[in-house]
Amino acid sequence: MRILSIFLTLICALPIYANGTDSELLSRIADGDSVYMLTYFRQRYPTRIEIDSTGKIVHVPLPDPMNIEKLHIALSHDGRHWVTLNDNRPVWNQQMRDPYVRRGHDGMWRLLATGGGRRADRDQTGPSCLYATSPDLVHWQKVDLLPLMKGVRDENGRPARNIWAPEWFYDEKAGDYFVVWSSSFEDAGWKKSRLWYSRTKDWKEFTPAKPLFEPEYSVIDGTVLLHDGKYYLFHKEEEFGELTGERRAIRVAVADNIEGPYEIIEGHLNGGQIVPVITEGPSAIMERGGEGCLLYYDYCMADGFGVSRSSDFRTWTIEDSTFPSEARHGTVSLISAEEARRVLEVRSE
Repeated sequence: MRILSIFLTLICALPIYANGTDSELLSRIADGDSVYMLTYFRQRYPTRIEIDSTGKIVHVPLPDPMNIEKLHIALSHDGRHWVTLNDNRPVWNQQMRDPYVRRGHDGMWRLLATGGGRRADRDQTGPSCLYATSPDLVHWQKVDLLPLMKGVRDENGRPARNIWAPEWFYDEKAGDYFVVWSSSFEDAGWKKSRLWYSRTKDWKEFTPAKPLFEPEYSVIDGTVLLHDGKYYLFHKEEEFGELTGERRAIRVAVADNIEGPYEIIEGHLNGGQIVPVITEGPSAIMERGGEGCLLYYDYCMADGFGVSRSSDFRTWTIEDSTFPSEARHGTVSLISAEEARRVLEVRSE
């Protein structure tokens, strides 16, 4: 009954899918407008992982699985109701998951993503992630596969298994890019995972990876938001099973410095969380006009996407929304009216 109750609550919270057309959105964009952009990949998971009372991993089949691990884009006037580009088809054919796309301080759009291929020296350098750039959100160039955990081993001498959901944040104080991701040394990327970080000025040379956030729970999907001098670290608590109960959902921590130490803000849901279970892939942005924070996340096991709003980073309200079907692990940015018109017109040809 407990599991049934959780999923009935989750399903009631799920948004419906995006509607509208490119031409309708184009007609509403005025000069000087800022438009919300969502970058994402698409998937319906084949199974949901559970852990029974003996610690055994159980794979629960899910209906109608599909997977398109490529870059997709959608646009929105209000950050809640979205129009897909290219009829919800990829805008770039490069393989990737969890695409993080933001504009750099130099105006260049910089993408980090899980996957992207395998380095020829994988056995020596460890796992890597995709780094790519674009001057205009239309033309993309794969720059490199970054072995961010190169040379890092745990106390037992084991190399890292994975680099998941890499993101970057431009640190104006230091004048460099702060890169954050999750890695684990276990036999699955979600086990005993921690958030790590590195710094770079040129995307060629990186500082050695260091732990950023090591709470009592396994953690993945870290993203940083700076607001009023505070750094907010949104992340996914990755705990579940018979012993812990269902705790796969988003939490937030805060610090005075980007490298921490971070203090967890106890949320109002499920013993400290801020959005419903099962959710992952947080992306946070201050609402246009700065009136509140919008937090985006996907219901990864139930084929949905959501957005919550808060004015204090403690109490969050789920907003009415429509998102692209099968959207997973997205990133939201603000782009100009000119940029929105350009990507809409190019992808509509």
